[in-house]
Amino acid sequence: MSTHVAPVGIFDSGIGGLSILQSLQNERPTEHYVYFADTAHAPYGEKGEAHAVARSLAIARCLLEEHGAKALVVACNTATAAAIAALRSQYPTLPIVGVEPALKPALALTRTGHIGVMATRGTVNSAKFIDLLGTLEGQARFTVTPCDGLAQAIESQYRTKIRALIQEYTSATGTFGTETGAIDTLVLGCTHYPLEQAEFRSVLGPDIALVEPGAAVARQLSRLLGPCEQRERTGHITWLTSAEDNGPLMQAVNRWMPPRGTH
Repeated sequence: MSTHVAPVGIFDSGIGGLSILQSLQNERPTEHYVYFADTAHAPYGEKGEAHAVARSLAIARCLLEEHGAKALVVACNTATAAAIAALRSQYPTLPIVGVEPALKPALALTRTGHIGVMATRGTVNSAKFIDLLGTLEGQARFTVTPCDGLAQAIESQYRTKIRALIQEYTSATGTFGTETGAIDTLVLGCTHYPLEQAEFRSVLGPDIALVEPGAAVARQLSRLLGPCEQRERTGHITWLTSAEDNGPLMQAVNRWMPPRGTH
C-alpha cells in the first residue's frame, strides 16, 4: 500500500505566500505542501495581467504534473485577480483557493467607518478588486493606495527601503487613528505585506487593526478538502523557486516560518 500523501500546491510571485502558508500550517499542520516562489518572474503586480496569467498556468502545470498536487492555493492577490478564472477553466475538478484583499473582514472591525487598503497596482486596477469594492459601496469609506515597490523591497529584505515605503504609503493613505473620520483599520492587500506586520505596527501604533486573508484562505481549503489524510505526524514542505539561487528563499523561510519538516 502506498504511503504517499498528495501535497497541497501553493505559489506566489516570491516569498509573500509564506504569510498564507503560515495560516495553512496552523489550520492543517499534518498536511504536506509544495511551495513555489516565482522569484525570477516577480513582481507580478507591476508586470501586467497577461504576465500573471502565463506564469500562473505554468506553475500550476509544474505543481500538478511534477509534484502531484491535490489542490492549489494561489497565494498572491495579483495572480488571483488575473488568473484564477483561467486556472479554474483549465482544471475544473481541482480544488483551487485564491486570495483577495480582506475588505469584508475589515468591515467587521472598523469603528470609525474609514478603512485603508494597501496593495499592488496590479491588484487595485484589476476588475476583480474593483467589483469587490463595488459590492461594499456605502458600507464604509475605503481609501485605496497602490504601493509600487513595496512587495519587491520585502522580497529583497531591504530593511531601510521597507520602512521608508511603509511610512510613505501609510502617509499617502491618510490620517490613522481612532477618532471620528480617521482610518482605524488597514487591509494588507498583498501577501508580502503581512510578513512586515511588526514594521506596520511600529509606524501606525497599537490601535490600528491590521487585516490579512491567511486564516480565511486556510478555512476555505479545509472546507474543500475536509479532514487531513494523515494525523500522526507533522507534514513537510517542499521548497521550489524559479530563481537560479534558492538562498534568498531559504533565508526568508528561516526568518518567517516555524521550524517544521522541509525538503
